[in-house]
Amino acid sequence: MNQSVLSIGSSKDSGQKETDILLNKINSVEIPEELKQSCLAMLTRLEKMSEAGVYSREYDIIGNYINWIISFPWNGKAEEILDINRVRKVLNKNHYGLSVVKDRIAQYLAVRQLLFEKKDFKALDRSPIICMVGLQGIGKTTMAKSIAEALNRPFYRVSMGAIGSVLEIRGRDKAVEGAEPGQIIKAIIRTGVRNPVILLDELDKASGQTGLLADIMATMLEVLDPEQNTSFRDHYFDYPVDLSQVMFIVSANKVGTFSAALLDRLEVVRMPSYTDDEKQVIARDYLLPRVRESTGLNEDQLEFSADVWPLILRPLGFDSGIRSLQRTLENMARKAALEIVEQKIDKVTIDATNFQNYLPKY
Repeated sequence: MNQSVLSIGSSKDSGQKETDILLNKINSVEIPEELKQSCLAMLTRLEKMSEAGVYSREYDIIGNYINWIISFPWNGKAEEILDINRVRKVLNKNHYGLSVVKDRIAQYLAVRQLLFEKKDFKALDRSPIICMVGLQGIGKTTMAKSIAEALNRPFYRVSMGAIGSVLEIRGRDKAVEGAEPGQIIKAIIRTGVRNPVILLDELDKASGQTGLLADIMATMLEVLDPEQNTSFRDHYFDYPVDLSQVMFIVSANKVGTFSAALLDRLEVVRMPSYTDDEKQVIARDYLLPRVRESTGLNEDQLEFSADVWPLILRPLGFDSGIRSLQRTLENMARKAALEIVEQKIDKVTIDATNFQNYLPKY
């Protein structure tokens, strides 16, 4: 279809104007030539339908498809920083302890740095996928975010828990009403670059149905395997998309439900539970400043004495992670904020004598 057939403003009727708008969108961005020709053919068909006055539903389908196509960052790319000193600095800034895990990640990224410097991009693409395994609340998601920050890449989390269909990963045919791309393509579009860090979170909880789980694992293998992901075909796009520039990270509580073929592609990094001593430091130096900020308090308004930390670590017993500890601190800070506002006092100090008054009531 040439420009003269659908030139902007060439017709006064609304159908022509709408097709002109879509044509202008296609011509305003760089997309693969094959996709562009396919979109132009759709617009030609749409124009013919508009002349007959029966194009409204088709316009919605084609309009949505073109909007998704032009939203995909076909040429957008983040400038990656491969600097092992920067990686160490970011990991230590965001996480206390976990020295073994930090070392494993630093080793993994050091290999990537060497391969990049040698311009061995094939070996770089064949690098195994990091799979962080551990109980809830021990920092798998925040560790993945730290890796993205260290590499200067955008981060996006895809929740894999209880996926009801492979189509949620691979997308639905554009002819189906309400169809959209799958979660992988959406994640790339939302980051705006071809090389984001994408966390496939809780992959072990993808499905409890044996048959569906097998299908999901097969699809994940296609997404993660460099021999296959250079031409990943989303049902909605119906066009091979190269995923090899994406850095995927997998998280799971256990790997027993993973297929053998998928496990072969993963570099399993086991995340240990935090000790009470580690939790005290995390609560004091990492969590408390965030809690103060989120509740509108500062150091002069809310203080925790040194002797109170061991007393608030286990209000409900042992927890491998820090989520319950963070919730406890948030609850205590909110009660302190209420006292400051209602009683018009300047400061709340929580110590061993009064801490129980601020603990959440379960």
